[in-house]
Amino acid sequence: MTALEKFPVQFKGSALARWLLHLAGWRVDFQGLPTLQGVAIVYPHTSNWDFVTMMLAKWSMGLPVFFWGKDSLFRWPVLGPWVRWLGGIPIDRASTRGVVGAMVEVFAQHQRDGKFLWLGLSPEGTRKWTPGWRSGFYQLAQAAQVPLAVVRLDYGQKVVRFEDFMYLKGNVLEDYAHIRKLYAGVKGFYPEKATPIEPLPLAGSNGKRPSAK
Repeated sequence: MTALEKFPVQFKGSALARWLLHLAGWRVDFQGLPTLQGVAIVYPHTSNWDFVTMMLAKWSMGLPVFFWGKDSLFRWPVLGPWVRWLGGIPIDRASTRGVVGAMVEVFAQHQRDGKFLWLGLSPEGTRKWTPGWRSGFYQLAQAAQVPLAVVRLDYGQKVVRFEDFMYLKGNVLEDYAHIRKLYAGVKGFYPEKATPIEPLPLAGSNGKRPSAK
């Protein structure tokens, strides 16, 4: 696991977005990006308000982060252009390569062309409680050989913070242990809905939510 300490890729954000965040009591801690391509995970995702907060944070940083979207969304006359404007990238989930495989190819093309591409993901894949994180972000960052940005969406301190940049080693338990430390103490809008920072249990395993005692 290699921490990346230099941030040569800088941006100029929106003063209006920063003002709106400040008005809501939020601040953003962001020093720049280490590379032109990478994957950013934002945690925890427990409310629809997360999208509003992160879009304002994105504009305040001037950060052109993209996100996955079903290709069918982009076929609508008004919805499609709007989703693209927000940063949506159409992905064909029926592709024989799968979503991750298709996105790895997109990353490879951007790397060859020297173009910017950072993809923002919710590692849980839902704002509801689940027994663990989905594997898409991990597979993608490792297969594309790009750094992973660990971003805290902390309603406790009202801060969006880029906590660390790391390359995954491929040792899932070790990588998750490091990520877990980076998210220590973070609070979501609904803390009880925060998914534990663990790989999602395999099908057939006991993935029930533990009962409160």
